[in-house]
Amino acid sequence: MISISIVMGSKSDLDDVRSTFEVLDEFNVEYEVKILSAHRTIDETISYAKGLYDRGIKVVIAAAGGAAHLAGVVAGCTTLPVIGIPMKSGLNGLDSLLSIVQMPSGVPVATVAIGKAGCKNAALLALEIMGVYDKDIHDKLVVYKQNMKEKVLASTID
Repeated sequence: MISISIVMGSKSDLDDVRSTFEVLDEFNVEYEVKILSAHRTIDETISYAKGLYDRGIKVVIAAAGGAAHLAGVVAGCTTLPVIGIPMKSGLNGLDSLLSIVQMPSGVPVATVAIGKAGCKNAALLALEIMGVYDKDIHDKLVVYKQNMKEKVLASTID
């Protein structure tokens, strides 16, 4: 069953967003991917966002650059948790970050780091949200974090 929706404002975001796919694939969580623009395909974006809950989607990840209104438009149309990924753009992603993080009261969007690190963290945050009620995902996250810890502790400086 598809649990996570990943929307991108542009195909140009795909190279970085692939790291989102990789994390979700590692956890064997199904997802769908759409390219929708908050500005160029507003009607389709709103229609898509309004139908997410009824299709069983649990979390939305929205990646966009520049004005980066995609996550906010989706969040305004659904009660599902929305995670915004600011993509690098004209101001190295700072414009995207500020666009996503400055949501008005009542329309929350969780926001992660700019670019590739944010793409990976968005997947992990979505999994953590789902892990609240899905023990299998929770248990996989425990192992994932333990493995990260062991890699750090095994690191040496010569």
